[in-house]
Amino acid sequence: MQVAIPEVGSAGLNAGRDEFSPEIPVEARLASSGPPPAPSGSTMDRGMAVRAALKAGVLGVFIGILPLLGIVLTGALAVYFYRRESGLVLPAALGARLGGAAGVVVFAINALFTIPIIVFHAQEECIASIVKIAQKYGVDTSTPQFQASVHSLFTPSGLAAFFIFALLLASLGGALASLFLRPRNPRA
Repeated sequence: MQVAIPEVGSAGLNAGRDEFSPEIPVEARLASSGPPPAPSGSTMDRGMAVRAALKAGVLGVFIGILPLLGIVLTGALAVYFYRRESGLVLPAALGARLGGAAGVVVFAINALFTIPIIVFHAQEECIASIVKIAQKYGVDTSTPQFQASVHSLFTPSGLAAFFIFALLLASLGGALASLFLRPRNPRA
């Protein structure tokens, strides 16, 4: 007893993804497939996510004036922009990723201003202006901790620390925003 094995290009097997078998009519395949799946909250539209992260990151440079809260708000703002544009609720993990992306944008914009200061050795002028601004707001600028923190802002290790700092805090803000922006289920 011999079994005939059809070739790859024959009518019984689909050689490619877009080829159909002649045994099943196209109408029957379309009717059985049902409606396309609804978008779920477990995936993100990358184009919308990039736009939301860029918008939040640019605003985050200005919001970053608030020391810790500004970067957390930047991550939350990215999730808010994404939800407003797409209408989808993101799970906390994707909210954290989107917030982290906004934190990276904040870092990149700040690095664009900080790297030329480091390269052209203009740290002292910038430190003097930061000290003047801090004194206007009543900060004690004579403490060694303040002096060390301001000097570390304009070093490569300070930039690396700010990158990690911005990424973590913005991710936290994105995760929190995705949890708080979830629709509430009213009790019956």
